[in-house]
Amino acid sequence: MTAVARRSTDILKALRRLGGKATVGDVVAATGIPAADARSGLKALLESRQGHLAVTERGELLYEFHPRLIERDRDPLLGRLKRGAWEIFRKGFEAGIVVMLVVYFVVFVALVLAAIFAQQRGGGRRGGGWGGGRHGGGGFGNIWLWYWLMGRGWSPGRPYYGHRWERTLGQKEKVPFYKKVFAFVFGPDEPRADPQQKDRDVLALIRARRGVLSSAELVQHTALRLPEADDEMGRLVAAYGGKPVVSPDGELAFAFPELMLSAHGQVREREPKPAWQRLEYPREVTGNDAGANALVGAINGFNLLAAATAPWFIFPRLGIGGMAAYFGLVLVPVAYSLTFFAVPALRSLSVRRENRKREKRNVRRVLLGLVYDLALDKGAGVQVEPATAHVARRLEGRSVSPRDVEQALQELAAEFDADVEPDPDGNLIYRFPKLRAQFTAAEAVRRMLALDDKALGAIVYDTGDTPEQEDSRDLEAFDRALAEARDANLGRYLPSPGKVGFQDDWERVAGERGRS
Repeated sequence: MTAVARRSTDILKALRRLGGKATVGDVVAATGIPAADARSGLKALLESRQGHLAVTERGELLYEFHPRLIERDRDPLLGRLKRGAWEIFRKGFEAGIVVMLVVYFVVFVALVLAAIFAQQRGGGRRGGGWGGGRHGGGGFGNIWLWYWLMGRGWSPGRPYYGHRWERTLGQKEKVPFYKKVFAFVFGPDEPRADPQQKDRDVLALIRARRGVLSSAELVQHTALRLPEADDEMGRLVAAYGGKPVVSPDGELAFAFPELMLSAHGQVREREPKPAWQRLEYPREVTGNDAGANALVGAINGFNLLAAATAPWFIFPRLGIGGMAAYFGLVLVPVAYSLTFFAVPALRSLSVRRENRKREKRNVRRVLLGLVYDLALDKGAGVQVEPATAHVARRLEGRSVSPRDVEQALQELAAEFDADVEPDPDGNLIYRFPKLRAQFTAAEAVRRMLALDDKALGAIVYDTGDTPEQEDSRDLEAFDRALAEARDANLGRYLPSPGKVGFQDDWERVAGERGRS
């Protein structure tokens, strides 16, 4: 075992004995590891274990991990087994689609045409019955196979994210029809991003905010709950060379000096959109447009109808009989066609549940814009009724439940330890002074460290200041920065709180119009 691995094991053992909470001094005392090594070991654990940093009243850093030191993004065994079973069923069914849907469609077209032709000739199996079927079915089959296989500029294994994504493709690219058939049953492909892809937006935010970020600012751009944002900030600190910095008024901010170093001079980063401008579209059952769904449904419906009526329409006219024919031309295609319709019908239930969750998340995102606007710019309180009206206006055309708005506001109040008081009419007012305090602290740290500019700026901290003078100076600095941002129309800290927008899943993780 290497020295680094042994040190990590010793720190983990110490944290278990300490219940997941420890200062650097606690770890040093429990393990005998030098302070610098203990600090770097704890920081590394923040990347792999669920945990975050806190600051005590004296400004000391406290590392808080889950008591059981659970790994980040832990994937339970039962969840893996369920996904594995579903993936096996999906791959098998997709392979069967080529045989069952296409081949049976061509066969049934030929048989139906042959049966019709035989009926017109007065019955029997001779001559033109099968010949006519072969002619008509074969011709149609060739058209169908051509339509099935076509797909310009399409590489094997490329994902299909749905019709909105399809509209972003160039004229030289065309989604093969079989992808839409798969999507009809199992839904469009879901974009999967590695951690680095997911982090790019946050790293851009850190650079845009001059290398310093608070948990409240992370919430503003991700809509994570504050405890989740604290945990995520701990991971970012460990992964990207960050360090916690206690502001003069005792609030915790996080500095990322390495992100502000560039071979091309001073870092100029465009700030990514905030959470309320990246609302989630409702998830779709198939992802296809109405025309594609109608065509796929019609093909499978034809197979189902032809197979179900074959014993009465096709078999007598063509003289077909026996258990093999009944099994191959009735039982198998009927069972398959019913399953083909049943899978998306059952999936629609989970899609409906997911969309309900998305509606609530969108309410939270839009509400964040209002809360941040009032807390940062005016210091005013938020009430349920005006907040509901605000969310309803921004989500025009989508149902907004006052109960959802009230629940989201209460959750935000609990996360940020808001002050809640009744107005003269008994309606509750929610004020968020601690949210403003986090932004103020981050701005104070930005000015102290000046990671984007090493030149001297305005004095933001003086050891001769009284606590009241420190608070006043920090508030003045933050108000000045906020005013400068608004005057320059940069929206540095509060980008367009009254403007909302939607973003597709593939846009959220791919960052490049969903191409891969």
